[in-house]
Amino acid sequence: MRMDLDTIRVFAISKLAWIRQQQKKVNEQERETPREYLDRESHYVLGQALFAEGDRTRRAAVSSNYSTTACCWQIRPSTPKKKKQALLEDWYRSSSKEAVPPLIAKWDPLMGVQVDRFFVQRMKTKWGSCSRTSASIRLNTDLARKPRECLEYIVVHEMDTCWNHP
Repeated sequence: MRMDLDTIRVFAISKLAWIRQQQKKVNEQERETPREYLDRESHYVLGQALFAEGDRTRRAAVSSNYSTTACCWQIRPSTPKKKKQALLEDWYRSSSKEAVPPLIAKWDPLMGVQVDRFFVQRMKTKWGSCSRTSASIRLNTDLARKPRECLEYIVVHEMDTCWNHP
């Protein structure tokens, strides 16, 4: 806020080669292939790959600092892919909803903020967002797929962004 626009432009231009190099690195990273919801296909839970097995039952379980996160689906082989995807998304959402309250309770007093509500939803381009006026945080359901530290980082980041940098 204290710098004039020309100084900012010169700085950004001086870093253009580095910015392009970083963009190239990101674009060259391996991406996860789209899920087909097939037997023996891996799905990530808390940063660990778990495998779906069996014709009728899909089971996955992992212990974590979230508590014990487990999933058991009873799915017929003929179930449409969209239905399987919706079941998994719902499970990711409920896992996140279980994991977030202890993180907010841990960080609220340490940061001196008050988060009244949080939401978990599918987000295409963000890990999270916040609203200071409603004292709420919105989190991406995909965070349930990442290690616990990632979820905690995003929760703390959103709390810091909304309450300490209005």
